[in-house]
Amino acid sequence: MITIGVAAYYSGKNNSPEEATPSHSPLTYRAAYHFTTPDKWKNDPQRPIYLDGAYHYYYLYNRDYPTGNGTEWRHATSTDLVYWKDEGIAIPKYTNPNGDPWSGSVVVDEAGTAGLGKGAIIAIVTEPSADSGQQEQYLWYSTDRGYTFSAYDNAPVLRNPGTIDFRDPKIIWDDLSGKWIMVLAEGTKVGFYESQNLKAWHYISGFVTENIGIVECPDLYLMHADDGTYKWVLGVSANGTSSGKPNTYAYWTGDFDGKAFFFDQKEPQWLDYGFDWYGAVTFEDGTSSDTTHHRYAFAWMNNWEYPHTTPTLREGFNGMDSIVRRIELKQAGEGRYHLVSEPLEALSQISQAAAAYGPIVVNGSEKLPFTGNSYELNADITWSEVKNAGLRLRESADKIHHVDIGVSVEGRYTYVNRAYTGNPDKSGNYLESKALFDVSKKKVHLRIFVDKTSVEVFIDEGSVVYSSVIFPELFDQGITLFSDGGSAIFSNIVIKQFR
Repeated sequence: MITIGVAAYYSGKNNSPEEATPSHSPLTYRAAYHFTTPDKWKNDPQRPIYLDGAYHYYYLYNRDYPTGNGTEWRHATSTDLVYWKDEGIAIPKYTNPNGDPWSGSVVVDEAGTAGLGKGAIIAIVTEPSADSGQQEQYLWYSTDRGYTFSAYDNAPVLRNPGTIDFRDPKIIWDDLSGKWIMVLAEGTKVGFYESQNLKAWHYISGFVTENIGIVECPDLYLMHADDGTYKWVLGVSANGTSSGKPNTYAYWTGDFDGKAFFFDQKEPQWLDYGFDWYGAVTFEDGTSSDTTHHRYAFAWMNNWEYPHTTPTLREGFNGMDSIVRRIELKQAGEGRYHLVSEPLEALSQISQAAAAYGPIVVNGSEKLPFTGNSYELNADITWSEVKNAGLRLRESADKIHHVDIGVSVEGRYTYVNRAYTGNPDKSGNYLESKALFDVSKKKVHLRIFVDKTSVEVFIDEGSVVYSSVIFPELFDQGITLFSDGGSAIFSNIVIKQFR
C-alpha cells in the first residue's frame, strides 16, 4: 500500500524504454498537485463514491503500457479530493472470458436490490463479449467495501442489441420513480434503461445528439438551481470541433420523468472550452445531506487526437486528471440555466501566499518579479480602449516561449493559446481555445491554476473554464502582463504557490 501525496506517487523505477527520473527530482514533469497515475497509463475516470469517510475513485489503468493492451480498474481513496492514497487494482483485466473492463460506474446498493446484501458495492462495466466481441454490460461486485471486485457472471446483464458503440454505463437511483436508471453511450445516441435489481435492464427511451460526433461517458443528475428551480442535467463527452465547439463535456438542462429526458434547448452547452477535459465525471458531495445544490467534477487531462505525445513517458507514466471542481446550476435569464465551476476549496489549504501586486497600468508588457511552475494566480483586468490584454505564463528567459491567457476585445472572446510553448498537439489544430465573451463590460476576472504540465483557467467565477495540457521547459517560469492597442489595468493580483 502506497501513500500518495497531492499527486499520485511514483516509485522512480524504470518503467519505460528510456531512463526514468524520480519524482522527487526538480527535473520531473510529475504534477505538483494534480492526480497522476503512479506509473504506466491512465485514461477515463470512473465516478467516485463516498464510503466509510472517504471518496473511492476508480480509473482505467494499463500496467502493460506502452507495449501491451487492455485496461483494468485501479483504485485510490481520498478524504478531501486533493490528497490521494493508492489502493492498487480493484478489477483486474483478463481474469474472465470477457477480457478487460472498460468504463462503467459504481453504486452502493443500500437496500440490497441485487440480492448481494444490503450495502453491497456494485459496478456495472462495459466489456467486450467473449462470444461476439461486442460491447456489453457486466456486473461486478465487492464484498470488502470496494477494494476488490468479483465478476457476478460471465453473461452480460445488458446484451448488445446490434450496435457498434454500446458502452460507458452510468447508474443512478431515481427516488421519484423508485428504480435504477442507466444511461449508455450508443454512437450518437444516449440510451436510457431501467431496472429494479441491477441485473435485469429494460430499454425505455433514447436521446439523439447532433453535430458532436460519437458520444461517450454519459452523465445524468438532478440539480437545484440558484433560483430554487430543480433541473435535470444530461452530460456526455463529445467532439464538437467540426462545428467550432469544444471536444470536452457537452450538457443539456431539462426534465426527466423517469422514462425520457426533455431538453430546455436543443444546442448543448459546454462545461470546459479547453483541449484536455475529456471522459469527465460528476459526483455527489458525500459529506453533505443536500446532494442537489452542488456537485463535484473532474476529467482526464488528455485528448484522443494526441494521447501518447507526452515527455512524461521518459519518467514511465502517462496520465493526469484535472483538479476537482465544485459545480452549481445558475439561472441565466429567459428560462435558461448553465453550470458554473469553481476550484475545490481544499486546494487553498495546500497553497501558501507568495506574492501580491497593486494596480499596474500596462501598455505593452510588464514582467512580474515572480517565477514558478505550480501556483494559483488571481487577477482583475479592466480597460477603456484596448485590442488584446492578458498574461504570458511559463515564460522563458528570452521571452520566446510562453502560454497566453487573455481577452481579445477585437474578437470578443477569451482564450488560452499554447502555440508558443511545448504542447502535445503536433498537428497545429489544437493550439488556441476560445469562448465568446461580453467585452462591453470592459473587465474580466481570471483565476488560473498552473502546474508543471497544465493550465486551468476560470473566467468570471467559473462561467467559462479552459483546461489544457502544456509542456514548457521546466525552468520556463516567468510571468508577463501585456496589453495591445491601448492601456489595461491589472489589479488585485495574488499568487499562491503550491507546496
